[in-house]
Amino acid sequence: MHIWVDADACPKVIKDILFRAAERNSIPLTLVANQALVTPPSRYIKSVQVAAGFDVTDNEIVKRVTAGDLVITGDIPLAAAVIEKDGMALNPRGELYTKANIKARLHMRDFLDTLRASGINTGGPSPLSQSERHSFANQLVRILAKCQK
Repeated sequence: MHIWVDADACPKVIKDILFRAAERNSIPLTLVANQALVTPPSRYIKSVQVAAGFDVTDNEIVKRVTAGDLVITGDIPLAAAVIEKDGMALNPRGELYTKANIKARLHMRDFLDTLRASGINTGGPSPLSQSERHSFANQLVRILAKCQK
């Protein structure tokens, strides 16, 4: 298993949880972003900088991900592509995207895009709450435990 992080929009607190998990479980973790990132010194943690541009980061992750890998992303189309490759996708709020729920998430995303395109303000995501941080950490622990069996 390899953990890939869509790092352009991933909150720092989530990255910190991931850094500790990678070290504790000896799992390779790669942050992918279109900017230079600072990572802690570790043989398990690295970053990859890609060119700026629409979906460049997402495309790089999809190119590298293999079955059984975990991708941390809030980007629903990226999550869908990862699931298509038999990977796992977890958003920073602790929701695990699955074959059973990804189509509904894609439809809702497309619906909200249509509303925004017609001028309706749909608002943005709320700040990451303490309970969402715990939900993310707990879901990550469950995934890692299951994969290490």
